[in-house]
Amino acid sequence: MDSNVLTPEVLRELRAPRPYPAVSLTMPTHRRDPRGERDAVQLRNLLAEAERRLESDPKVDRRTRAAVQTQLGRAVASVEARLLLDGLLIHADADEHRVWYLPREVPTRVVFSDSYLTRNLVAAFAQSRPYWALGVAADRATLWSGTGESLQEHRGDGFPMTAPTETWDVEREERVGDTPSTFTDEETRRFLRSVDDAVRAVLARRPRPLHLVGLPPALALLAEAGNAVSQAAGRLAKGGLVDGPAPVLRRELRPVVEDHARRQRREVLDRLGDAKSRRTFAAGLDEVWESVREKRADLVALEEHYRRTVRVCDGHLVPVNDETATRPDVRDDIVDELVETALDGSAEVVFLPDSTLAEHEHIAAILRY
Repeated sequence: MDSNVLTPEVLRELRAPRPYPAVSLTMPTHRRDPRGERDAVQLRNLLAEAERRLESDPKVDRRTRAAVQTQLGRAVASVEARLLLDGLLIHADADEHRVWYLPREVPTRVVFSDSYLTRNLVAAFAQSRPYWALGVAADRATLWSGTGESLQEHRGDGFPMTAPTETWDVEREERVGDTPSTFTDEETRRFLRSVDDAVRAVLARRPRPLHLVGLPPALALLAEAGNAVSQAAGRLAKGGLVDGPAPVLRRELRPVVEDHARRQRREVLDRLGDAKSRRTFAAGLDEVWESVREKRADLVALEEHYRRTVRVCDGHLVPVNDETATRPDVRDDIVDELVETALDGSAEVVFLPDSTLAEHEHIAAILRY
């Protein structure tokens, strides 16, 4: 999965209705198995199951069946063992295929529908804690899209930005004795105001924590030039990183990103404590699920590896044991479904380290009312 790829526009496209069958394959993978032999076997078995279902599905005609099989085969062939994380998601229909490497464990499933399965993708994206990094110099600005796993330059929305080259007035130099410089202070401020405007537009469409990178004078001028960066989550006062390279910039940013994550965890726990005292608090999977479905949840906090297999009965979640886990009405990715529903309801979703919410059954919510 790439945080540059999963934009709101891409998510809307994945959820859009499409000709049946839109096939979604999910399976857990092992990021510490360099050759991926176990995962390769499981993936072949999953592909065989999908092909069996295609052959036996009366709603799928011969031409569509062949086209979907071709796309599934291409998707499986494109999977790279070195990129495997904790889960794998494949989308395929008669016209296309997509492969997503997820930093979150997913169940083993084959789903045929008229749209792609997205809940595991959305939950993994939320867990990856996406952020923006803005690299700033007096005459250049770049924007970087990052997660815990990667950092890539964002090319779009006006970025990268380069200040216009000044045409020096020779007569003015002879008259007042000025000497040429790359930019005057006002020209630099004008450029940085345009950077501020561009960042504000990006944050309005795709809100994430913003980290600033640049020399202290450049960051100070940026703060004076506009207000989009006044609430920046972190600052790295270091030059020479506007153009990366990405591995170096990611390494330098890591302490800044981790410090923000620690502060966010403390703030979330404080907010949960305040909500509990105000009785705008829900805890446990069933209570949080109900508040999310009713769009009453303002914030959902859950532990990173929390998963639960359940059966929905009369609007409530009933935990199931291993013996009933194969029943058709069982939902083994209910936590990912809850995360997706919460985000769709404009709730904030925060993942916390395991055991942080043990006293609240590993998941809690702050309610709007």
